Amino acid sequence: MIHLRNRTTSKPSGDAGTKLNAESLRDRLTSLALGLAAAVLGLTLIRILFGALFDFIDTYMNGAFMSWFASQVLKTFNLDELGLMPLDVLSPDGVRFMFYQLGLGALATLVIAVALTMLIARRMERRRTLEAVCRRIDTFMEGEAPAADVFGPGFDDVALRMTEIKRTMRDREQALRDEASRKNDLITYLAHDLKTPLTSVVGYLSLLDEVPDMPAEQRNRYTATALDKARRLERLINEFFDITRYNLQNIELEMEPVDLSFLLVQMLDEFYPLLNGHGNTAKLVVNGTEITDEEPEPLMIEGDAMRLARVFNNILKNAIAYSSPNTPIAVNVDTADAERVRVRITDMGLTVPPHKLQSIFDKFYRVDETRATSTGGAGLGLAIAREIVHLHGGEITAQSSGGTTGFTVELPRHNA
Repeated sequence: MIHLRNRTTSKPSGDAGTKLNAESLRDRLTSLALGLAAAVLGLTLIRILFGALFDFIDTYMNGAFMSWFASQVLKTFNLDELGLMPLDVLSPDGVRFMFYQLGLGALATLVIAVALTMLIARRMERRRTLEAVCRRIDTFMEGEAPAADVFGPGFDDVALRMTEIKRTMRDREQALRDEASRKNDLITYLAHDLKTPLTSVVGYLSLLDEVPDMPAEQRNRYTATALDKARRLERLINEFFDITRYNLQNIELEMEPVDLSFLLVQMLDEFYPLLNGHGNTAKLVVNGTEITDEEPEPLMIEGDAMRLARVFNNILKNAIAYSSPNTPIAVNVDTADAERVRVRITDMGLTVPPHKLQSIFDKFYRVDETRATSTGGAGLGLAIAREIVHLHGGEITAQSSGGTTGFTVELPRHNA
């Protein structure tokens, strides 16, 4: 899992939090007051309606309803248990009160029954709808029919969303297949290339062992060749390790203040032998001024120094590998933006076609598949660089035209 240290999550200030709590409490009290008012009004209306109904029935039946209702109450209920006297039931007010209580109970029972029935029906309908949608999703994801035909009318939003999801999933599956294919091809190439330096090392060492009185000049030449092939073999083995153990999700940043100018000066010093061996020259330019001393003016940003060093290491290695011999490599730093720092590394060589430029940051992708692995690596360097830059909240892009290829890294000065 990726972790970014020294990051804080913004929280509402004390005044803002108090204001939100006060507004929430006021809304709840308002809702409660409205609910109580509605309940009181409802009970009052029900009482009035039941009273009017009782008077209408009793008047229409000339008192017969009151007598019948009182007798039914006396037969059905034990007045002693209810704490009532017969006179409380037989009086007009008593009969009216009992009628109101029983009617209210019946009405409440009816309302609860209707509400439960509607709730159950709604849940069943929702469940049936959900099951139907699930079946259509399965049909759509497994088949090739258009979403509009599978989901039908009324599900336009679902059809649109599922179309996007299906397209995204297929794109990712294809990307994984392409990545696996490139990885397998690269392993095959590396396995084949391992045989050549290994055979050379064994061959030259065997000659040195078989001819102990070999002339010094010839012995030195064979020894140097064997050492060169052994180093070549080491690089190939390291590429194998990168392929088999590298996992982008295991990168963990350790954020701290980093002097970017000093870091770039160190990187160019470390690359001097490789630059010199290829005939390249490199210069560091900050805001249009070339840096020639070993202790430039500090340019502080917040980041992981070791990971950022790997970013520029990978870009510089790529620039040297694919640049033409005896050409300059420029490292330009722009600090005009108060929030971000821009580093651009350019080399001169072949122009990278646009379709290859789009995939240049993909894992296991190499611009020139026909090159020997002595120049091209495992195709992980730029992918690693992009991931590290993104973890810092930055961006990395590539441009190529007119024989000049450049990589631009933008980094925030401070991580929130």
